[in-house]
Amino acid sequence: MSELKVFNPATGDLLATLPMDTTSDIEAKLKAGHAAFQTWKSTSVYERAALLNRWAELILANKEDVAKIMTEENGKPLRESIGELVNAVSYLTWYAEEAKRIYGRTIPASTTNKRLLVTRQAIGQVAAITPWNFPAAMMTRKAGPALAAGCTFIVKPAEDTPLTMIRLVELAHEAGFPQDVVQCVIGAGSAVGPVFTASEYVRKITFTGSTPVGKRLISESAATVKHMSMELGGHAPFIVCEDADIDFVITQAIASKFRNAGQTCICANRFIVHEAVIAEFTEKFTAAAKALKVGNGMDETTDVGPLINKKGYDKVIEQINDAKAKGATILAGGEGLADEAKGTYFVTPTVLGNVTLDMDIMSEETFGPVAPIIAYNDLDEAIKIANGTPFGLAAYFFTDNYKRGIYLQDHLDFGIVGWNDGLPTLAQVPFGGFKESGLGREGGIEGIEPYLETKYLSIGQL
Repeated sequence: MSELKVFNPATGDLLATLPMDTTSDIEAKLKAGHAAFQTWKSTSVYERAALLNRWAELILANKEDVAKIMTEENGKPLRESIGELVNAVSYLTWYAEEAKRIYGRTIPASTTNKRLLVTRQAIGQVAAITPWNFPAAMMTRKAGPALAAGCTFIVKPAEDTPLTMIRLVELAHEAGFPQDVVQCVIGAGSAVGPVFTASEYVRKITFTGSTPVGKRLISESAATVKHMSMELGGHAPFIVCEDADIDFVITQAIASKFRNAGQTCICANRFIVHEAVIAEFTEKFTAAAKALKVGNGMDETTDVGPLINKKGYDKVIEQINDAKAKGATILAGGEGLADEAKGTYFVTPTVLGNVTLDMDIMSEETFGPVAPIIAYNDLDEAIKIANGTPFGLAAYFFTDNYKRGIYLQDHLDFGIVGWNDGLPTLAQVPFGGFKESGLGREGGIEGIEPYLETKYLSIGQL
């Protein structure tokens, strides 16, 4: 039997060795989940809501222990892990309420002897594939609406961070969810994905991860015409207008860019700053970046933890080196702190000046603590730079001029836009992107729709 070894990215220590599910194991779980769906879909929405709330309560009661697991396998500061768990719980409690609002409707008929009804029902078994950067919140953002809708749920966590997911599934069962209603699969994405996409027992796949992998899942699911939700790559612009409150902007820029060591799909990646304020912004932002402490997330003074693995580290270093070779100035950081023997990879918070559009970092998604700053003069120029990628997940702009703000809102091609807000994610709002950043939305009232089928009934001869 193949095994999965889980390491602490901050220390290199081995945390766990897990047996990996074989193809037959996964197929058996999918068959069991499909069988469980036949009963689960008929449960009362109030029963589902009560179980979701109970699950949320158990996560909060155990949040310190679960947060420790998350920090040890993911590397993020412990306070960020606790914050993620609070956010994760909010999706469960939100969809506990949305379960009670799965409404149908009656449509006026064209004749007097008919009645026309529309009802909603659960789509079937849902297979989820979640990323390593938010191992709790990305799971509950999918599980909450799926279970609320009456679907059964099976999830494959990222190979780097399976332990958080395993604990959450244990707590779901402790809350009262039947074993086959909420399941977990351990394995490599290259092995599990094709089983999910080919299975007749899976009616929907929900995925958060890279755009290339998302495209492959969509393609492989075509033969069985599965429903798909895709939250894919991003390359968020962060536009600073000439009238912005720079001191406030710095707090938002630091929070957005360096949270989870810059390893988030919606973190600010391209700082597009008006030439009238670029000097002030750069000076203050650089000073704030230099003040951040890099280290083990279990140390309460740590602000920026490690990168998740060597692959992620190499990409960040390559982007820094490419920018330097093309004329960028290292204003802060720029250092890679790798210990190949231990398997630990840190990058100091990095700020780049004299950035040009031909640098890789301006066109490729950055998953690391690197902030390139580029100047603009005309607002349409800033919008052109911002929109000039295949991605359209999140964008940020800072201005106190309402006309300028509305103009930016109208012209930025992104699914999530923060106006004077660098941290826009909440359970009650729709999360998703334009263009190659995905399909569908998670969160908000929109988030339960992808887990429901619409059925129309025409009753004649009344």
